[in-house]
Amino acid sequence: MNLAPVCSWIATLCAADAAPPAPNSVWDLVLKGGPVMIPIGLCSLVALTLTIERLVSLRRSVISPRELPNTLGQLLRVDAHNVPEALAACQRDGSPLAHILAAAIKRLHQPLELIERHVQEAGERQVFALRKRLRLLSVIASVAPLLGLLGTITGMITAFQTVAASAEALGRTELLAKGIYEAMVTTAGGLIVAIPTLLAYH
Repeated sequence: MNLAPVCSWIATLCAADAAPPAPNSVWDLVLKGGPVMIPIGLCSLVALTLTIERLVSLRRSVISPRELPNTLGQLLRVDAHNVPEALAACQRDGSPLAHILAAAIKRLHQPLELIERHVQEAGERQVFALRKRLRLLSVIASVAPLLGLLGTITGMITAFQTVAASAEALGRTELLAKGIYEAMVTTAGGLIVAIPTLLAYH
Protein backbone atom coordinates (compact mmCIF):
# COMPACT_ATOMS: atom_id res chain seq x y z
CA MET A 1 0.00 0.00 0.00
CA ASN A 2 1.38 3.37 -1.05
CA LEU A 3 1.12 5.84 1.87
CA ALA A 4 2.94 8.69 0.12
CA PRO A 5 -0.25 10.59 -0.97
CA VAL A 6 -1.71 10.31 2.54
CA CYS A 7 1.51 11.56 4.17
CA SER A 8 1.68 14.44 1.69
CA TRP A 9 -1.93 15.43 2.46
CA ILE A 10 -1.30 15.32 6.24
CA ALA A 11 1.85 17.43 5.83
CA THR A 12 -0.11 19.99 3.81
CA LEU A 13 -2.76 20.22 6.54
CA CYS A 14 -0.14 20.68 9.25
CA ALA A 15 1.58 23.42 7.26
CA ALA A 16 -1.75 25.16 6.73
CA ASP A 17 -2.49 25.03 10.46
CA ALA A 18 0.96 26.36 11.38
CA ALA A 19 0.84 29.31 8.96
CA PRO A 20 -0.93 32.41 10.30
CA PRO A 21 -4.04 33.38 8.32
CA ALA A 22 -3.52 36.21 5.88
CA PRO A 23 -5.40 39.41 6.73
CA ASN A 24 -8.59 39.81 4.72
CA SER A 25 -9.03 43.54 5.28
CA VAL A 26 -7.37 46.64 6.70
CA TRP A 27 -9.21 46.05 9.97
CA ASP A 28 -7.71 42.56 10.26
CA LEU A 29 -4.28 44.06 9.65
CA VAL A 30 -4.88 46.65 12.39
CA LEU A 31 -5.89 43.90 14.84
CA LYS A 32 -2.66 42.04 14.07
CA GLY A 33 -0.70 45.12 15.18
CA GLY A 34 -1.61 44.73 18.82
CA PRO A 35 -2.62 47.34 21.41
CA VAL A 36 -0.21 50.03 20.16
CA MET A 37 -2.41 50.38 17.07
CA ILE A 38 -5.12 51.98 19.27
CA PRO A 39 -3.23 55.26 19.91
CA ILE A 40 -1.96 55.22 16.31
CA GLY A 41 -5.57 54.94 15.12
CA LEU A 42 -6.64 57.80 17.40
CA CYS A 43 -3.81 59.93 16.02
CA SER A 44 -5.00 59.23 12.49
CA LEU A 45 -8.58 60.28 13.32
CA VAL A 46 -7.46 63.51 15.01
CA ALA A 47 -5.08 64.33 12.13
CA LEU A 48 -7.79 63.69 9.52
CA THR A 49 -10.30 65.87 11.40
CA LEU A 50 -7.83 68.73 11.81
CA THR A 51 -6.74 68.55 8.18
CA ILE A 52 -10.32 68.78 6.91
CA GLU A 53 -11.12 71.61 9.35
CA ARG A 54 -8.05 73.60 8.29
CA LEU A 55 -8.76 73.04 4.57
CA VAL A 56 -12.24 74.50 5.10
CA SER A 57 -11.06 77.36 7.35
CA LEU A 58 -8.07 78.40 5.23
CA ARG A 59 -9.89 78.83 1.92
CA ARG A 60 -9.05 82.00 0.04
CA SER A 61 -12.68 83.11 0.02
CA VAL A 62 -12.77 82.89 3.83
CA ILE A 63 -9.43 84.61 4.52
CA SER A 64 -9.34 87.20 1.76
CA PRO A 65 -12.73 87.96 0.13
CA ARG A 66 -12.16 89.58 -3.24
CA GLU A 67 -15.10 91.97 -2.98
CA LEU A 68 -14.04 93.54 0.35
CA PRO A 69 -11.21 95.81 -0.97
CA ASN A 70 -13.50 97.04 -3.77
CA THR A 71 -16.28 97.84 -1.29
CA LEU A 72 -13.95 99.74 1.01
CA GLY A 73 -12.30 101.49 -1.91
CA GLN A 74 -15.67 102.77 -3.16
CA LEU A 75 -16.68 104.00 0.30
CA LEU A 76 -13.45 105.91 0.89
CA ARG A 77 -13.13 107.14 -2.69
CA VAL A 78 -16.55 108.80 -2.56
CA ASP A 79 -15.82 110.43 0.79
CA ALA A 80 -12.56 110.10 2.70
CA HIS A 81 -14.50 110.68 5.92
CA ASN A 82 -16.57 107.50 5.53
CA VAL A 83 -14.32 105.82 8.09
CA PRO A 84 -17.18 104.64 10.39
CA GLU A 85 -19.01 103.08 7.43
CA ALA A 86 -15.81 101.40 6.22
CA LEU A 87 -15.13 100.03 9.70
CA ALA A 88 -18.71 98.76 9.89
CA ALA A 89 -18.20 96.98 6.56
CA CYS A 90 -15.04 95.33 7.94
CA GLN A 91 -16.90 94.26 11.06
CA ARG A 92 -19.73 92.76 9.01
CA ASP A 93 -17.23 90.83 6.90
CA GLY A 94 -15.26 89.45 9.85
CA SER A 95 -12.50 87.88 7.72
CA PRO A 96 -8.79 88.11 8.63
CA LEU A 97 -8.28 90.54 5.75
CA ALA A 98 -11.09 92.71 7.15
CA HIS A 99 -9.37 92.91 10.54
CA ILE A 100 -6.08 93.95 8.90
CA LEU A 101 -7.74 96.59 6.72
CA ALA A 102 -9.66 97.89 9.74
CA ALA A 103 -6.37 98.50 11.53
CA ALA A 104 -5.28 100.69 8.61
CA ILE A 105 -8.61 102.50 8.23
CA LYS A 106 -8.70 103.49 11.92
CA ARG A 107 -5.45 105.40 11.37
CA LEU A 108 -6.16 106.60 7.87
CA HIS A 109 -5.04 110.20 8.49
CA GLN A 110 -1.96 109.34 10.56
CA PRO A 111 1.65 109.03 9.31
CA LEU A 112 2.39 106.15 6.94
CA GLU A 113 4.97 104.58 9.26
CA LEU A 114 2.41 104.32 12.06
CA ILE A 115 -0.16 102.79 9.72
CA GLU A 116 2.36 100.20 8.50
CA ARG A 117 3.30 99.22 12.05
CA HIS A 118 -0.32 98.71 13.10
CA VAL A 119 -1.10 96.78 9.92
CA GLN A 120 1.89 94.51 10.54
CA GLU A 121 0.81 93.88 14.13
CA ALA A 122 -2.76 93.10 13.02
CA GLY A 123 -1.42 90.74 10.36
CA GLU A 124 0.73 88.89 12.89
CA ARG A 125 -2.28 88.47 15.18
CA GLN A 126 -4.36 87.05 12.35
CA VAL A 127 -1.61 84.65 11.25
CA PHE A 128 -1.28 83.43 14.84
CA ALA A 129 -5.04 82.81 14.98
CA LEU A 130 -5.00 80.94 11.66
CA ARG A 131 -2.16 78.67 12.81
CA LYS A 132 -3.60 77.88 16.24
CA ARG A 133 -4.55 74.25 15.42
CA LEU A 134 -1.61 73.44 13.18
CA ARG A 135 0.71 72.75 16.12
CA LEU A 136 -1.31 69.64 17.00
CA LEU A 137 -0.70 68.31 13.48
CA SER A 138 3.03 68.78 14.03
CA VAL A 139 2.81 66.90 17.34
CA ILE A 140 0.96 63.99 15.73
CA ALA A 141 3.50 63.83 12.89
CA SER A 142 6.24 63.51 15.50
CA VAL A 143 4.48 61.12 17.88
CA ALA A 144 3.06 58.61 15.36
CA PRO A 145 6.48 57.21 14.26
CA LEU A 146 7.49 56.93 17.93
CA LEU A 147 4.34 54.93 18.62
CA GLY A 148 5.24 52.71 15.67
CA LEU A 149 8.71 52.24 17.16
CA LEU A 150 7.15 51.38 20.51
CA GLY A 151 5.03 48.74 18.79
CA THR A 152 8.15 47.38 17.12
CA ILE A 153 9.89 47.01 20.47
CA THR A 154 6.89 45.38 22.17
CA GLY A 155 6.43 43.02 19.24
CA MET A 156 10.06 41.92 19.36
CA ILE A 157 9.82 41.48 23.14
CA THR A 158 6.78 39.26 22.61
CA ALA A 159 8.58 37.24 19.97
CA PHE A 160 11.69 36.57 22.04
CA GLN A 161 9.69 35.99 25.19
CA THR A 162 7.73 33.27 23.36
CA VAL A 163 10.96 31.69 22.16
CA ALA A 164 12.52 31.87 25.63
CA ALA A 165 9.50 30.23 27.22
CA SER A 166 9.40 27.36 24.71
CA ALA A 167 11.58 24.31 25.21
CA GLU A 168 11.33 23.51 21.50
CA ALA A 169 12.20 26.96 20.18
CA LEU A 170 15.33 25.99 18.27
CA GLY A 171 14.63 26.02 14.55
CA ARG A 172 10.94 26.94 14.88
CA THR A 173 10.57 30.30 13.14
CA GLU A 174 6.77 30.26 13.54
CA LEU A 175 7.25 31.08 17.22
CA LEU A 176 8.87 34.37 16.19
CA ALA A 177 6.38 35.13 13.44
CA LYS A 178 3.56 36.62 15.53
CA GLY A 179 5.78 39.09 17.40
CA ILE A 180 7.68 40.15 14.27
CA TYR A 181 4.39 40.52 12.39
CA GLU A 182 3.06 42.81 15.14
CA ALA A 183 6.30 44.80 15.09
CA MET A 184 6.17 45.39 11.33
CA VAL A 185 2.47 46.31 11.30
CA THR A 186 2.88 48.95 14.02
CA THR A 187 5.93 50.42 12.31
CA ALA A 188 4.03 50.70 9.03
CA GLY A 189 0.98 52.12 10.83
CA GLY A 190 3.01 54.87 12.50
CA LEU A 191 4.63 55.90 9.22
CA ILE A 192 1.32 55.76 7.32
CA VAL A 193 -0.14 58.25 9.82
CA ALA A 194 2.95 60.46 10.17
CA ILE A 195 3.82 61.07 6.50
CA PRO A 196 0.45 62.52 5.32
CA THR A 197 0.11 64.46 8.58
CA LEU A 198 3.52 66.07 8.08
CA LEU A 199 2.60 67.00 4.51
CA ALA A 200 -0.72 68.45 5.69
CA TYR A 201 1.07 70.51 8.36
CA HIS A 202 3.46 72.08 5.87
